[in-house]
Amino acid sequence: MSAGAPLKLAILISGRGSNMSAIARACLNGQIAARTAIVISDRADAGGVASAAQLGIPTAIVARGTARDAAAFEEALAATLEAQQPDAIALAGFMRILSSGFVARFLGRMFNIHPSLLPAYRGLHTHRRVLAAHETEHGASVHFVTAELDGGPVVLQSRVAVAADDTEATLSARVQTTEHIIYPQVLAWFAQRRLAWREGAAWLDGRRLETPIVEDFRAPA
Repeated sequence: MSAGAPLKLAILISGRGSNMSAIARACLNGQIAARTAIVISDRADAGGVASAAQLGIPTAIVARGTARDAAAFEEALAATLEAQQPDAIALAGFMRILSSGFVARFLGRMFNIHPSLLPAYRGLHTHRRVLAAHETEHGASVHFVTAELDGGPVVLQSRVAVAADDTEATLSARVQTTEHIIYPQVLAWFAQRRLAWREGAAWLDGRRLETPIVEDFRAPA
């Protein structure tokens, strides 16, 4: 990524790709100084593949295969990515745990969004678990990807209130609305060279982020 050049972005998906669409549209409207070079899915039937094509973005399918094919899958995925030479990679609902070796290839330029206020509620079914625990706050976290699952340095979080009558579906929808705001924001910072990976941490505007930035989406009392 040379100075002044638009960032070249690759996006990885497994499903309908709502975050992918939000990111791609933010690139197209100039919110992110980047070009979405490719959208890669590990599932041919992922709805996001058609959405990307409608936006004029090249797509590729790298099928997962069986568990025994994990190494071959990652090699094929890495080759597809490296053919594009992306400056940044955004995991956007990519339901695949990547090996430490794969992560090391792209360390410092690969991002993920997770639907919880990390480090709380790593893993799956976060909305269900938040409701079961009677939490009053929930949200999403954009973080650098490291070998530790959902454990990389968090850059930006959204915070929403959990309503007494929330269901898993209503809470998920409210959190996802904020995801479509904070994920493009983090990628915009990276494209502007304001955000960087340094010394195993996230740095913004020349300062190490000791705690994530939090954007509050709770309704005022």
